[in-house]
Amino acid sequence: MEEDQNTNNRNQDPELKEAVSEDHAEEIQKNSTEIKKEEEVNEINLEEKIKELEEKITRTLAEMENQRRRFEKEREDAFHYGGFAFAKETLNLIDNLERSKKILENDEVLKNSETLKKTLEHFDIINNDMVSILSKNGITPLDSIGKKLDPNFHQPMMEIEDDQKEPGTIIQEIQKGFMMKDRLLRPSLVGVSKKTENKDQKSEENRENSDN
Repeated sequence: MEEDQNTNNRNQDPELKEAVSEDHAEEIQKNSTEIKKEEEVNEINLEEKIKELEEKITRTLAEMENQRRRFEKEREDAFHYGGFAFAKETLNLIDNLERSKKILENDEVLKNSETLKKTLEHFDIINNDMVSILSKNGITPLDSIGKKLDPNFHQPMMEIEDDQKEPGTIIQEIQKGFMMKDRLLRPSLVGVSKKTENKDQKSEENRENSDN
């Protein structure tokens, strides 16, 4: 009975009711703040995930584009240079033909004979036909004689004294080089000019080297 009375008294106390209301409002505001913070955190995490996904998609698209370009380049190279190794081996036939021609030209028994003349004519026809076939397939010989040595196209094999030519000028072609379209198939093996050495100066240099 007394307890019920106390309860009724509390319910009827305005100050107590106001205190309870304030506590309740503070708790609601606290919960609301926490919920808001949690929502903000979730929103930040969501934005980070979206940004991360966008970066992954961008990287994936870039990789796909690079792969497409590599594939296109490989396909183009295969189309234009697919016979590169075969073409390089074919040049051995031209080399062997040229060697055979020189051997026959230097044969003392055949020299100046009509047989040799006709044989060499046939060799020239075969050689010209082979060069023509290669040219139709984009394989062309390098023109080297009289040009300056270019390490991109020529491989020097010897130096030849020649005061009439500027040093480094190609004056002999040991083996002809070839291009396959815009790619070097093989370099020309060449001999290049150099100035004639002064014998007295050379002897003096040799003597100085001996003394040292």
